[in-house]
Amino acid sequence: MLKLCLSALTVSLLLFSSCQSGAKESGNSATAADSAATAPAKTTEAAAADTTAATTAAADTTQTSAGPLSPLDSLAMIGPKITGNILPAKRILAYYGNPHSKKMGILGEYPKTDMLRRLDEEAKNWEKADSLPVQKALHLVATSAQGSPGKDGKYRMRMSDKTILKVIRWAAEHNAICFLDIQVGLADLKPELEHMEKFLKLPYVHLGIDPEFSMKTGARPGSKIGTYDADDVNTAVQFLDRVVKENNLPPKILIVHRFTQRMVTNYKNIKLNPNVQIVMNMDGWGPPVLKKDTYRAYIQKEPVQYTGFKLFYHNDIKRPPHKLMTPAEVLSVTPKPVYIQYQ
Repeated sequence: MLKLCLSALTVSLLLFSSCQSGAKESGNSATAADSAATAPAKTTEAAAADTTAATTAAADTTQTSAGPLSPLDSLAMIGPKITGNILPAKRILAYYGNPHSKKMGILGEYPKTDMLRRLDEEAKNWEKADSLPVQKALHLVATSAQGSPGKDGKYRMRMSDKTILKVIRWAAEHNAICFLDIQVGLADLKPELEHMEKFLKLPYVHLGIDPEFSMKTGARPGSKIGTYDADDVNTAVQFLDRVVKENNLPPKILIVHRFTQRMVTNYKNIKLNPNVQIVMNMDGWGPPVLKKDTYRAYIQKEPVQYTGFKLFYHNDIKRPPHKLMTPAEVLSVTPKPVYIQYQ
């Protein structure tokens, strides 16, 4: 197995700046290199921006003859009209990041108008690649792992309602769906899921969970690569299933990030559910040959339901041949991914 310098979130550039160097896998066992210490975590503008942010945005409130609607009620009136399964009839193209951080991903790297224009241009490239229609998406890190414990010692920060509502509105007004991504740190997954429930009641809002920052050993996020078991994925699936049933919603999509063997354990025990579409997303960066190798090793060889592939505008071109994979190159892998994420 070739060596691969990877990080699902550029080791969460919202808070961390490092590279898991020399990580490699052999068979079903991960080497110590996967747990190599990273550079010390550092807080960025995103943390400061959301620490004292208001929990709702007055600008999101819509006035009707019956009085003002709540921000969520207002958002329920707009957005793409999703009535059934999105996958596999469409390929989702998502821009990832956080609007408070230019370093974390394309979603926050550029001003809103420029970012959405770039998303539209990228969508055209994918529409030319094959016959599958493209569903555009914004993928927000809504709960971010932290390098410091915080008041509750959980090493995670929940973005304010104001920030989450803002990105959902960006998506809705652009006929795009929205993903809320959770990095739990040392927190339990279930309460973090429940914290997002009110947003997930919107038919075009979906969920992502990131094993990289699930620190079951109590280690600081960023110092080791975390893990989820099939039980954790099933917890998220059962949660989404309940939200769908109670609110009469179309099926939800669950993105599970992965780029090492032990990030997801006991994958055969993950239970499929008609109300939840599970995507295992190849979340590593590096040259094309190494990205394909990782996809084969941890996505193709351990199939669950649907597959995803992540591209990094900056990190993927750091090493020779210094080029970003084209849609045609990504679609040369088997199975063809139906979720594409750009950071």
